[in-house]
Amino acid sequence: MERIFICPLLVFQILRFRMMAVMMISLLTFLSGYLKDFAKEQQIDESLFKAILRKLDFSRIQFEKYMQDFSAGQKKKVLIAASLCKQAHLYIWDEPLNYIDVLSRMQIEELIESFKPTMLFVEHDRAFCENIATKTVDLSEVDA
Repeated sequence: MERIFICPLLVFQILRFRMMAVMMISLLTFLSGYLKDFAKEQQIDESLFKAILRKLDFSRIQFEKYMQDFSAGQKKKVLIAASLCKQAHLYIWDEPLNYIDVLSRMQIEELIESFKPTMLFVEHDRAFCENIATKTVDLSEVDA
């Protein structure tokens, strides 16, 4: 399966900034309630969802907490786990490691290696890109 990393162009920074602002608002407001209700709303297998979250260092006690009380990093893990629970021919992730600590980054790498999804992602963490990407598209070399 292919995992392509794209080096972003400066021209895209304004668009990406707007996307990140929307994503941050989404992270802070969209995720509310309990994980089991979120899984049901997203029509994903709750057992698989929670198993992935356990691999991302969620304790079982966190499964009973309100998501609005989660940190931004925990909310990001919820979104990553939910994404991996949905079958897709292509996963498109924009900066999946925002708000993620080093240990969690390594856990996400292991998940991607075990699931082997076809992905297109933008990320600034070079080590993650080198470990995960099978191909790289550098848009900074394209004439504008």
